[in-house]
Amino acid sequence: METNFCQCLALFMRFARPLTHSAPYSLPYVIERLLYQHPGLEVEMDVLSTISLANILFLESPVGTGFSYSRNPSEYLTNGDNRTADDSLVFLLKWFERFPQYKGRDFYITGESYAGHYIPQLAQAIVRYQSSTGQKPINLKGYMVGNALTDDFNDQLGYSEFLWSTGLISDQTYKLRNIFCSHVSFLHSSENCSKISDVISLELGNIDIYSIYTPACTSNVRDSDKPSKRRYVGNINEEYDPCTQKYSGIYFNLPEVQKALHVNPAKWEICRARDLDVQHYYGLIISSPFMCESGDTDTVIPVTSTRYDIDALGLPLASPWRAWYDDGQVGGWTEQYVGLNFVTVRGAGHKVPLTQPKLALVLFKSFLSGNPMPSLSPKISDS
Repeated sequence: METNFCQCLALFMRFARPLTHSAPYSLPYVIERLLYQHPGLEVEMDVLSTISLANILFLESPVGTGFSYSRNPSEYLTNGDNRTADDSLVFLLKWFERFPQYKGRDFYITGESYAGHYIPQLAQAIVRYQSSTGQKPINLKGYMVGNALTDDFNDQLGYSEFLWSTGLISDQTYKLRNIFCSHVSFLHSSENCSKISDVISLELGNIDIYSIYTPACTSNVRDSDKPSKRRYVGNINEEYDPCTQKYSGIYFNLPEVQKALHVNPAKWEICRARDLDVQHYYGLIISSPFMCESGDTDTVIPVTSTRYDIDALGLPLASPWRAWYDDGQVGGWTEQYVGLNFVTVRGAGHKVPLTQPKLALVLFKSFLSGNPMPSLSPKISDS
């Protein structure tokens, strides 16, 4: 079963100011929700207003991702997590030099999936640089990862349990996967584990592995496709379109879009990434406010994997497991530890802002404010 963990990652970076809305976390998904149809698309203002929460800086990383490039082609062959963190730090330091008016503002970073590597490692690089130099050009206030690839053993264990507990695979396949895949890298599988993955693909059927309870994309989307008429998209209550990722590939490769973005003409495509255990990074910078969120309908890095990852940190519990609410309905569940806030998002897939944008808004407000996820307001008696 082929799984792509790095979908042209764009780091989300927020320079705080007291506004009231939020933004999705990575550039491709912002554009996917707003503009994927064609350059003349009109967008409803409620989604544009969510972007007004903050100044947002998007960074396509590592080099070669999306429209980023190097003048030295050999650098594409030596990409790795450590160099990505170093390159991102250099970019940020130079960016603050060029735009000093943003120095001192509250600074947050967040991402999803393979950003479980990139985000904590960049946060650690910032902390180490500022500790060693005595300078503090970046006022790092916290970081967040969502459905994050973290630790092979825990992620594999949680993956198997999620597939089995949701009834997606057979008992026999579950047992075999635990035998052959429990100590295998997610990104560099063994022969026996790959065979079990093929069986899993057959048993799963044609579902969206990133969001198991929503329809899979069945459209024959081609690069030459363009909508025949204008349509409005972007309502925060808009139903998830499983073909969004395919649309984004079309959109980012339109010549007029690349011209508007001021990028070198290039073939935009989804990227791949390397593997590294990063739990120790979480532990080293746990002093920075850290939120770990998880859409609970994702099979790729499921909520069960994330729970094993968090448990392995051995953090003291600060607030017990409870439901959180939005408009009187359960939006998910949360548990607070010393230095870490864990939040699940009910009915959300691998890309929470894409599958549950309204709940993602509530989640993000909580992250930036440092407040707990909202509880159910008590009913006021009429008597």
